[in-house]
Amino acid sequence: MMKPISLAVLIALAGLMAYVRFAPVTAALWHIDLTSRPAPVTTPSPDRVTQLRNGAYTDTTASLARIDAVALATPRTRRIAGTSAEGRITYETRSLIWGFPDYTTAQSTPQGTLIFARQRFGGNDWGVNAARLRDWLAKL
Repeated sequence: MMKPISLAVLIALAGLMAYVRFAPVTAALWHIDLTSRPAPVTTPSPDRVTQLRNGAYTDTTASLARIDAVALATPRTRRIAGTSAEGRITYETRSLIWGFPDYTTAQSTPQGTLIFARQRFGGNDWGVNAARLRDWLAKL
C-alpha cells in the first residue's frame, strides 16, 4: 500500500506535468518583433550562436522559407504564428517527456534573418535552445 505522502507527491507531480503540457499558448506573447530583442551577431555565421541563460539567438543569411522547412522538420515543433511571406514566424518546440515548451522566432531583416529561441518555464534552459539553433543552422 502506498503511503499518503507518496500518493500526494505523485498527484502533485502529475498535476505539474499536466499544467506544463496543456498550458494554453498565447502566440502574441511569443511572436515578437526581434529588432528590439538581443542585438544580432554582426557577422552571420552558423558558429555564432549566442547562448543566454534562458535561450539563445543568432543571425543567418538563410531565407525565412528555408528556416521554416528546417524548423517544421524538427520533432515536436509546430508553427504558432506568422509566415515567411509576413517576414516573421514563431515556433513552439516541446521536450519529449515533460512537454516543456520553448519558443523560437525567426524574422527577416535587411541585414539577414534573426532567430531568437527561449524557454517558457524556468530560469535556465541548460543550452537546449542554443543546441537547437546550431542544429537548424547546420541543416540550412
